[in-house]
Amino acid sequence: MQLRHLKTLLTPQDSPAKVTCMAWAPNNTKFAVCTVDRVVLIYDEQGERRDKFSTKPLDSKYGKQSYVVNDMAFSPDSTKIAIGQSDNIIFVYRIGEDWGDKKAICNKFVQTSAVTCLLWPADQSIVYGLVDGKVRLANTQTSKSSTIYGTESCVVSLASNISGKGILSGHADGTVVRYFFNDEGSGDSQGKLLVHPCPPYALAWAANSIMVGGCDKRVVAYGREGHVLQTFEYSRDRTEKEFTVAVTSPSGQSVVFGSFDRLRVFNWAPRRGVWDEAKPKEILNLYTITSLAWKKDGSRLCAGTLCGGVELFDCCLRRSIYKNKFEMTYVGLSQVIVRNLSSGTRVVLKSHYGYEIEEVKIMGKDRFLVAHTSDTLLLGDLLTNKLSEVAWPGSGGNEKFFFENESVCMIFNAGELSLVEYSSNEILGSVRTEFMNPHLISVRLNERKQRGVEDNKKLAYLIDIKTICIVDLAGGYNLGTINQNSKIDWLELNETGRKLLFRDKKLRLHLYDIETSVKTTLLSFCSYVQWVPGSDVVVAQNRGNLCVWGDIVDLERVDGKTDVIVTEGVSTVTYTLDEGLIEFGTAIDDGDYDRATAFLETLEMSPETEAMWKTLSKLALEGQQLHIAERCFAALGDVSTVRFLHQTNQIADKVSHEMGGDGTEFFQVRAHVAMLDKNFKLAEMHYMEQNSIDEAIEMYQELHMWDDCIAVAEAKGHPELDSLRGNYYQWLTETGQDEKAGEVKESEADFQGAINLYLKAGLPAKAARLAISRPEINSNNDTVGRIAASLIKGEFYERAGDLYEKIRNNQRALECYVKGEAFRKAVELARLAFPAEVVKLEENWGDYLVQQKQMDAAINHFIEAGCSLKAIEAAIAARQWKKAVHILELQEDPSAGRYYVKIAQYYASMQEYEVAEQLFVKGGHIKDAIDMFTTAGRWEEAHKLAVTCMTEEEVMALYISRAQELERDLKFKEAERLFATVKQPDLAITMYKKNRMFDDVIRLVAKHHP
Repeated sequence: MQLRHLKTLLTPQDSPAKVTCMAWAPNNTKFAVCTVDRVVLIYDEQGERRDKFSTKPLDSKYGKQSYVVNDMAFSPDSTKIAIGQSDNIIFVYRIGEDWGDKKAICNKFVQTSAVTCLLWPADQSIVYGLVDGKVRLANTQTSKSSTIYGTESCVVSLASNISGKGILSGHADGTVVRYFFNDEGSGDSQGKLLVHPCPPYALAWAANSIMVGGCDKRVVAYGREGHVLQTFEYSRDRTEKEFTVAVTSPSGQSVVFGSFDRLRVFNWAPRRGVWDEAKPKEILNLYTITSLAWKKDGSRLCAGTLCGGVELFDCCLRRSIYKNKFEMTYVGLSQVIVRNLSSGTRVVLKSHYGYEIEEVKIMGKDRFLVAHTSDTLLLGDLLTNKLSEVAWPGSGGNEKFFFENESVCMIFNAGELSLVEYSSNEILGSVRTEFMNPHLISVRLNERKQRGVEDNKKLAYLIDIKTICIVDLAGGYNLGTINQNSKIDWLELNETGRKLLFRDKKLRLHLYDIETSVKTTLLSFCSYVQWVPGSDVVVAQNRGNLCVWGDIVDLERVDGKTDVIVTEGVSTVTYTLDEGLIEFGTAIDDGDYDRATAFLETLEMSPETEAMWKTLSKLALEGQQLHIAERCFAALGDVSTVRFLHQTNQIADKVSHEMGGDGTEFFQVRAHVAMLDKNFKLAEMHYMEQNSIDEAIEMYQELHMWDDCIAVAEAKGHPELDSLRGNYYQWLTETGQDEKAGEVKESEADFQGAINLYLKAGLPAKAARLAISRPEINSNNDTVGRIAASLIKGEFYERAGDLYEKIRNNQRALECYVKGEAFRKAVELARLAFPAEVVKLEENWGDYLVQQKQMDAAINHFIEAGCSLKAIEAAIAARQWKKAVHILELQEDPSAGRYYVKIAQYYASMQEYEVAEQLFVKGGHIKDAIDMFTTAGRWEEAHKLAVTCMTEEEVMALYISRAQELERDLKFKEAERLFATVKQPDLAITMYKKNRMFDDVIRLVAKHHP
């Protein structure tokens, strides 16, 4: 480490004007100095003074001379400064991010004794030491302080380790105490660590040891557990005086001690494991150095003196220019500052393990850093300032680096692919593969926000030229393996890692769904394919068609618009894709409703946009995204729902602000969401679980769901139950809901009032039901008469009959039953009161059933009434043929014979010829029976029947006429058989001769006239 003086920031005075403290901001952009007159001066990183502000005493009545600023520190975000003062207070000033921002005190921490020193480690509260020996913690979030530990001796110095997770406090009695917020697995002890021979005013915690200096002119290096490692003795040097202050470099590899006119620099030699003293920086007339501050990137050191001067030093081991584009400044063995000469941006490359950085290379279009140490590999993205350091034992420098993916570096070495995510200090994953082409490897790391997915890291690569393997890098397990029958020349996962596109050497494009393990062939002869950025849309081409004609040159997605750039001849043409389908569909699939809302807000309202708003509103409600749901309903113009959701969101926001956590889980919010879904029982359950009975009742009252309201009040014994019932009845009568009002009266046992309301509502059937069930009502003739009249008027004859039967007015009851066609009740009543009417009623019942097409049921009623002919007709209509035959056989009425033909025709159609023959004969239709047999070709049965029932002349005439009919139908063989049956072959010969069928003529002549 070499110190080179750059400039004087604050000119020293001719008299003591001690610089009490200094501090660099963690973001390296601000440097603060507190002067003897208690004013804080703020410089930029070039050393130009840009701002200042005055500090304040604990109480203005004591005046500005009543205190001294002993120490100060920047907040981790560089927007605040903590000032520790001797008048027993710490002020925290908000200075803002920009120069000239208004300065304001945002925290005050009053103490019991003077503040001597303070630190503000990253991710921690303010740590400070007091004169009374206590080391305390000040929390700026709660504005409360607490004691970490206490000692009996004044705190004279504080130092933190490189990570800020541990602190050392030096005390006036020489004691050094160590405390860890997190020991990071080191196992080091806490508490009293060592006792130095003198007060440790100069205290530094380096990467490998603790270094202490004081008034005894010695610098001692102590080990991790407080044993002495090295001692640097300067007591015999008459020019040396006491060591007043010490500071550690950000890398922990160097320590600078300040004394009189001199800065002593100590560098750690990692290979020998000892501290080496560099040549001291001596400046005459500098006087005692009272304060030191090292810039967080290690490139600058500032020293404040007793006379009020502030000197700026450059710190580096060496510098070099890389490719005439970058300046490499080695500020330590393990820390390098890389500066872009054209833009001036800087990146601090640092080994967290303290290893010496051997060489830094800038690769990947001058964007990515690669550096080796003896045991690690450092990688960085200059654009995003994301750095990584991973364990990488000596590999001989044979690695190949690929930077095509902006979020991960792919490293190939000896047949193994390793992935390192920028900003992560662990290797993301390693797999064995021989295929190093970036087109055959696809990595997706949290590229799109997805609902319910926290860490989405997927890798697809080739095991061999025909086999793809998909790996979940976050979980460390295989998601699937795809075997293809031809070589694969391209593959790529979509941004969510759910689907894989790949193409084989035969130019076939395939899509693989990782969740379902289903492979689909999308396209043949595919010459171009790409996922549309920010979506799950694919653009592909085969032989100049499919999605776009021509040769696809490129695909761009800028400002929410997707363009496919195509060459058509010598010109380039741009085609714009449907952004609504791409952007909105992708956002919904990912559960990113904020993105979907932002997109819809850019569109004008149309039927398509309205449908998208409705879809988003439904999904937002299901996902408890109530603010988004409110915005959706506002876009849809649903004012009432917007107002309701606005009230709900106010409740959720208030609960979240007062109680913390997710306000949507609060019972009132959950009840409101259930109400919006019309699930009122669920809303009631949420209220009842929190014993919010009044709110449940109020909900039902607002919705006019009085039954549920009163049920809740009854279940919980609410004191306002009677009042609620009264309000309910009043509301029902005012709104004309006489039926419901009647039900309320009925439930209150006011039956007469209920009947009056039912009749008023035009519901005599309900009034009759109540009158029939209550003896005190049906004994009141006036009430019964009114109900019956209303029933008859409304043609509720059956219910009127029930009412009359109840009061034993059987005649009126029977009349009403008949009018209402309630024949079952009429017959039952007639059997008891009017037996002579039963037969007539049974016939009427049968007729009614026939009208209703219930023929089966009508048969028995006609039989009961003695109406046999009607019973037969009903049986025939019902196709109950056997029952019809049975009834017919019992009849003596000759007019019933006409039904035999109908029944016989049915059996003939069913080819039950014997039954049909009997029925034809019984009905006197013998000719029909003979025709049936003849038609069926059963000539013997036909002849037999004809002979038994007809004279020979009649038979002959019948057969001849039938044969002539068959002749006309050109059925000559059948006609011949009929002629032969009645022994008239000459007629058959004549028939054949007439039709010039001479072969048959000769055959018959030879047979009958040889």
